[in-house]
Amino acid sequence: MTSPYDDRVLALAGLAQALQQVRRIAETGQSETGAARPVLDSVFRIDADSTAQIYGGVRTLEPGLRVLADYLGSRGDDPMLPRLAWATIQLERRFTGEPNTLAAVANGIAAIAPQAEEHDSTHPEVLAALGGLYADTISHLRPRIMVQGNPHYLGQPGVVSEIRALLLAAVRSALLWRQVGGHPWQFLLARRAMLEAVGGQLR
Repeated sequence: MTSPYDDRVLALAGLAQALQQVRRIAETGQSETGAARPVLDSVFRIDADSTAQIYGGVRTLEPGLRVLADYLGSRGDDPMLPRLAWATIQLERRFTGEPNTLAAVANGIAAIAPQAEEHDSTHPEVLAALGGLYADTISHLRPRIMVQGNPHYLGQPGVVSEIRALLLAAVRSALLWRQVGGHPWQFLLARRAMLEAVGGQLR
């Protein structure tokens, strides 16, 4: 039996997975490619038959689903992740209210897509292009997403590019979440239903 929250928790898992990798890179200088690739791929999948297909299937979102389950169950161990997620959700609302920025991002993604198809969404050149697109467009909107971490890594251009690329992926997931019926009040009034939906996806 499907839940109206199934698609919503998948989109939130994409958001959580992207931001978990942002936190990991900011602290260690490296992402987990297996977790980063599905959310970066989602940036280029504008049309898909289902929410799961945008990420290449439910299984690719297991890291994000587990992060979401921990948060909804009040077991999260990284207080920065919910703050980043809330800032991303707020930023997405501002983003979708800016037609010129929306168009610039859409055009930029279309221009980068052939490069991602030829190499891979995690290829350094693709990450640099996505990071540059984020820096030129969404990063100028408010509230700005502030990423904290190890200054040694945050001073490296490659790390900064990958963080920005993943922030772009996080905004894409936040947009998808709203498109499938997500709303902030659900974190207060539908927490149990969301947790049950996450459990169903992890079975």
